[in-house]
Amino acid sequence: MNDITHDSDRILREAQIVRDDNRAGGRHRKVSIGQGSKRIKRTNWVKRIRNVMIAIFAIWVAGGIAGAILNGIGVMGVMALALMTVIAVAVLANYPKVKIPKRADINKGDARQLVGKTELWLESQRLALPPPAAKVVEDMGVQLDALGLQLEAVPQDHPATREVRQLVGETLPEMIDSYRKIPANLRAEKRAGATPDQQLTEGLGKISKEIDHVTRQLAEGSLDDLAVKHRYLDYKYGDPADPVKEG
Repeated sequence: MNDITHDSDRILREAQIVRDDNRAGGRHRKVSIGQGSKRIKRTNWVKRIRNVMIAIFAIWVAGGIAGAILNGIGVMGVMALALMTVIAVAVLANYPKVKIPKRADINKGDARQLVGKTELWLESQRLALPPPAAKVVEDMGVQLDALGLQLEAVPQDHPATREVRQLVGETLPEMIDSYRKIPANLRAEKRAGATPDQQLTEGLGKISKEIDHVTRQLAEGSLDDLAVKHRYLDYKYGDPADPVKEG
């Protein structure tokens, strides 16, 4: 009976959190967390608009040619062209879709692409994260943008770039994937002094601080002194005793 009461209280608390978050327009907003993902979406919209304009132009040119050949297409012909235009807009305005990168593809491409793809991937994960962790992810977008700007001036084969790729392109998504493998009913259970929800939020917070630390060092031009030796964020992957890694 105590367990049922505890679960009921927890569910009510989570429902209130989601309710308050929705009222505030929080993590359920379909907004970009950073400029990198926003740039990718903007490019996608430009492609859609271009495709729509090309389709409309082609439809009406074809109608004009048909009218010249047939000495007019009449009211029905104009209505048909209008209908084809509406259909073209309705279809092409939704394609192509913004492609959410797979985790294995995040690390491909240059540093700027890494940032944009990481932000897109993180946006797709927000709804599966507890509110505190989702908030860290949203705030991380600004940090990733700043990091991306600094990495543009760093050679792609520089040790700093490689270490950043490991941190942002591997460790960060790996942490979230590990959390998502845990059954939902176990994520609020304490183990080793903390719940998986708490461990995820803490781990993401440490990654956020590390990103900020690296960005500051790069901004100061201290490439030669930069040693982003993977500190494991006090979070050792592969430890079977850690519930965040189970699943």
